[in-house]
Amino acid sequence: MTNQNRAYLFVAISVLFWSTVASAFKLALRELDFIQVLFFSTCASTLILFLILFLSGKTKQLFQQTPRSLLNSSLLGLINPTLYYLVLFKAYDLLPAQEAQPLNWIWPITLSLLSALLLKQSLGKKSIAGIFISFAGVLVISTRGDLSAVKFTNLSGDLLAVSSAVIWAFYWIFNLKDSRDPVVKLFQNFFFGSIYNAIVLLTLSEFTLSPLNGIFCSIYIGLFEMGITFIVWLKALSLARNSASVANFAYITPLLSLVFIHFIVGETILFSSLAGLFLIIGGILLGAIGNARRASSNHSAAVK
Repeated sequence: MTNQNRAYLFVAISVLFWSTVASAFKLALRELDFIQVLFFSTCASTLILFLILFLSGKTKQLFQQTPRSLLNSSLLGLINPTLYYLVLFKAYDLLPAQEAQPLNWIWPITLSLLSALLLKQSLGKKSIAGIFISFAGVLVISTRGDLSAVKFTNLSGDLLAVSSAVIWAFYWIFNLKDSRDPVVKLFQNFFFGSIYNAIVLLTLSEFTLSPLNGIFCSIYIGLFEMGITFIVWLKALSLARNSASVANFAYITPLLSLVFIHFIVGETILFSSLAGLFLIIGGILLGAIGNARRASSNHSAAVK
C-alpha cells in the first residue's frame, strides 16, 4: 500500500470516528449533566494522550518544557478543553444534535474573520461571499427554514453553538504560535484542562459513577473526539502527498454525522438542517478556493 493510500485509510478512520461523536454527545447528556460529561471525557482523553506519548517515546519531552511553554499550556488548556467544551456541550444540551453540530462547523469561517482582524490577513471576494453563504446556512438551521419570521427556535442554544466555533477559532490561532510537538502540547493542554474541569465539577456539579451508560459515552468522547482521532488525523496528513489531498475529506464528517444522529439518537433530520449544512460547507469551500487562488497568485508574483 502506498503512503497516499495509507493516508486515505487514516483519513477515512478519522472521519468515521468524528462522525459519531455528535451522537455520543447526546447519549451522554441524556444520563449526565454537561459538566460531568466534560470531566469524564477530558480525563479519558488526557490518559490516552499520555499513553500515546509513552508508546512513542516522547514522555521525556514533558520534562524538557520551559516555564513559558507550561504557562502557554495552562492558558490554552483553559480555552480547550475547558471553555470550548463547556460551551459546546451546553449547546448540545439545549439543541437537537442536527442543529448544534452544523452550527459548530462554521469555525473555518470564524477563523477567516479572526485571521483578518488579528493577523491582518486580507479577505478576497470569494472569502467574503463564502462568509455570507455560510451565515445564511446558520440562519436556515437556527430558524428551521422559517426565514420569513426570523424566529429562532432556541436562541440561547444557537448562540452557544456559534460561540463554540468562535472559541475554537481563537484556540487555533493561539495554538499556531506554539511550535512544540503537537501531541506533547495537546496532552499538556488537556492535563491543565482536566484540573480546571475537576474544579468546575466540584464547584458547579457533583462527582458520580453512575449511570454507567453516560460515563461510557463520555469516555468514548474523550477517546474519539479529543484523543485518538487527532493522532490518526495527523498521521494521515504526514503520509499524504499534500495536506489538501486529504483535508477536504473532513467535510464529509458533518454529513455522515447526520446519518448517525438519525439512526443512533433517533432524531428526524429536517430539510432545513440539511440545506443549512450544505450552505455552510459550500461557503467554507468557496472561501478555501479563494484563499488557495490568492496564495497561488501571490507566490507567482513573488517568483517574478
